[in-house]
Amino acid sequence: MKALYRLAFFLLLLSLPLASMAQKTKSKAQLEKEKKENLTRIKEANRILQQTKQQKQASIGQLNAIKEKITVQKGVVQNISREITFIESDVKETEGIVGALQHDLEQLKAEYAHMVYAASKTANSYNKLMFLFASDSFNQFVMRLRYLQQYSEARKKQVEQINKVQLVLNGQVAVLESKKQQKQNLLSKHVAESKSLQSLKQQQDSVITRLSQQESNLQKEVAERQQAVKKLDKLIADIVREEIARAARAAREAGKATSGSPNKVTLTPEAALISSSFAGNKGRLAWPVERGFISQKFGRHNHPVLKGVVVENRGVDIQTAAGAAARAIFEGKVLTVASVPGMNNIVMVQHGEYFTVYAKLKTVNVKPGQTVKLKDTIGTVYTDSDGTTELQFQIWKNSSNMNPESWIVKK
Repeated sequence: MKALYRLAFFLLLLSLPLASMAQKTKSKAQLEKEKKENLTRIKEANRILQQTKQQKQASIGQLNAIKEKITVQKGVVQNISREITFIESDVKETEGIVGALQHDLEQLKAEYAHMVYAASKTANSYNKLMFLFASDSFNQFVMRLRYLQQYSEARKKQVEQINKVQLVLNGQVAVLESKKQQKQNLLSKHVAESKSLQSLKQQQDSVITRLSQQESNLQKEVAERQQAVKKLDKLIADIVREEIARAARAAREAGKATSGSPNKVTLTPEAALISSSFAGNKGRLAWPVERGFISQKFGRHNHPVLKGVVVENRGVDIQTAAGAAARAIFEGKVLTVASVPGMNNIVMVQHGEYFTVYAKLKTVNVKPGQTVKLKDTIGTVYTDSDGTTELQFQIWKNSSNMNPESWIVKK
């Protein structure tokens, strides 16, 4: 019976880590997914960084590419740290199993030794016969005979139990050694990736130092940028205002009610459907370029080099590779194709009461009035003299601009 209890306990002990392992499987799968995503982002950032490095002079684009690599590299290091934590937990659990099995095996062997010792006292045939024929009755004779048979059978089962536990113990020891090796490999990888991160930070400091020596040029760039932003804002505001007026006029001519608001587009049933669908996909909309990273976020923030200088972005800047295509993030109608100094070519697409703006285009592939579908090519992104290829992307709802990062899918 004791052997059976031990076996049940042993099986229960093995089931516990299996259950916890099932809970960890999802987290480990997430770590693997993050690892693949980080590798893809590093590859993209490397390509963009190499493009900017072809220019002798340091640039904000180069600095942004290094910052992106640092962000991803930090993710790689954190990912490895979490993997190490998982492995350490696994090692601890496996060590517990090995310890329990070793204890169980020692008990089984001690009990077997006791059985062998007890059996040795009746080992010869004469003692067994004496034990049987010393019975007071025939029934007692049968009982003693059955006892000897059962005792012999129990010793055989005890040996089988010892062999089974020993086999499982050997397997768990091998698993434990394998996990310890995995942990060692991860620790080595963690050290190497941390060194890479440190190297990137040194590169970043070097670029910032070189950029600081070009302060007058940077001040000029900021001023030109702000002028370009103002012109783009005015263009967008004028176009939205014209579209609101046009839609209201069309509704009145058709004898339909208007929105009643001077800042809101009056929608046809078809436009209302597109507008609702666009809003329903918030957070899941495609990126306006296939690859790249957000190099300047939405809103007001400090200049990356110039102290005390605050810049404002009405959308997001997305740095990408030379020759990259700008793509429609949703179906809609091309409202305007224009050109603004400092922003190059601009395309504005209407999605009901929403508008998407694609600026800093080198070439344009669409024309006003044209219907576009998801991921249709709008044009190609412009590469400046610093070797930086960057798209300025905005989203508006009527006359209010919105943070595009809240609308496009997160990378």
